Amino acid sequence: MATIKYGQGNSLYGLVKEIFNWYPSSYPAAERKLLFKLDLSILIFACLCCEYQTNISNAYVSGLKEDFGLYGNELNCFNVFYYVAYVVFQIPGMLLMSRPKLARWLLPTLEVLWGLCTFAQSRVKNVHQLYACRFLVGMLEAPVFAGTHFILGSWYSGPELFKRAGTWFICNPLGSMISGYLQAAAYSNLSGVGGMPGWRWLFIIDGIFTLPIAVAGFFVFPGIPDSPKPFYFTDGDIAIAKSRLERFKIRKPGKLNLEVFRRTLQRWHIWVFVFCYICMIISSYPDSYMNLWLKEEGFSVVQINQLPTVIYAINIVASWLGTTLAAIYPSWTVYTGATTCIAFSVICMIIWDIPKPLKFVAWYLLGMSGCLSPILYSTVNTVVKGDSEERALILGAMMTFGYSFQIWAPLLLFPTAGPNGAPRWRIGWPVALAFHVLLWGGFIIAILLHRRE
Repeated sequence: MATIKYGQGNSLYGLVKEIFNWYPSSYPAAERKLLFKLDLSILIFACLCCEYQTNISNAYVSGLKEDFGLYGNELNCFNVFYYVAYVVFQIPGMLLMSRPKLARWLLPTLEVLWGLCTFAQSRVKNVHQLYACRFLVGMLEAPVFAGTHFILGSWYSGPELFKRAGTWFICNPLGSMISGYLQAAAYSNLSGVGGMPGWRWLFIIDGIFTLPIAVAGFFVFPGIPDSPKPFYFTDGDIAIAKSRLERFKIRKPGKLNLEVFRRTLQRWHIWVFVFCYICMIISSYPDSYMNLWLKEEGFSVVQINQLPTVIYAINIVASWLGTTLAAIYPSWTVYTGATTCIAFSVICMIIWDIPKPLKFVAWYLLGMSGCLSPILYSTVNTVVKGDSEERALILGAMMTFGYSFQIWAPLLLFPTAGPNGAPRWRIGWPVALAFHVLLWGGFIIAILLHRRE
């Protein structure tokens, strides 16, 4: 799917050239200029506004736990409140995103409100206030991830879509990586400043970064091709964009009614892709909790915040390179390679009593999962490009049903405390392995069904 030929005798030079070929010479100059404008507006804004979803985990291991006396499953409860809101507001947010007049303004508005809620988390007085903040943050973040994929799929198609999706997706682990360094710096340099511990300063710093970028989004974010035209687009740009939609067979948004739900439920797309995402959510839950293992092993607070950033660095490379390679080679081959690396890591975790260097390798190889999500979402955008409303509904349903498992599954499979608690997870790691295999199988089925059509 989206496989292209890169020429040069299929040489390494030809492969490298194709990886960085974002503006094909076969495109007219005006179309290449349009792509450059889109990249500057969509990708840069989306990358800069990437939420720091691990800041609650970083704060937890950097003093929040001790300050509030959190010695039970409170960390899981923070995630439960977050994901309840995330699930409830996912599909409504995605359907709003499909409306041309709203698409341009929705993400910047949500980012402004997210920044304000982040500031609020720095001032909480007890765990109940933090639960409320986590709910609000989940509500505001709900359509951002899938919505960005929807926006990308509304402007790009084929190999250019895969390359942009992989590049944008690196900002998720990059945000987590930066959050780890910020928390380490805040703990080392800001603890006690203004009478506040370092973990509170992390939320303040996140909010300071977010608000200016969010405000800029009202001027630069383009929405979808039928949205109100931003100042930097000419009438010619919009005409080229719409002609590209016809060329790539990407259907313009139509009416939003019950017929959208009927035709979506009658096709295989939503069932297979939602199943894949449920498997992805359950299997990937432990990936971001290396810090709990480091804390158990007695590493310093600075090390606890910095060492896991290697996972995010690998995640970044895997996301960008893996998704780009999926535009050049058959995507199932990239998926199979990444799944094999992850399976090796999870098997090491199931065994558990292994040399510490191997344990580090196992944790870090989990970063190979970085390419799985952008390849899956780009596949959805490619397979369902002929129905804008179905595409929005599927992307929203993937997030809704996937993260609905995030609400309760961690409490059973990945508890924070107890004999099966973090980071050993005697039940959780075997289940994660099973769902990684099911994810791979579901993706292969989707490819085969699409080819049959």
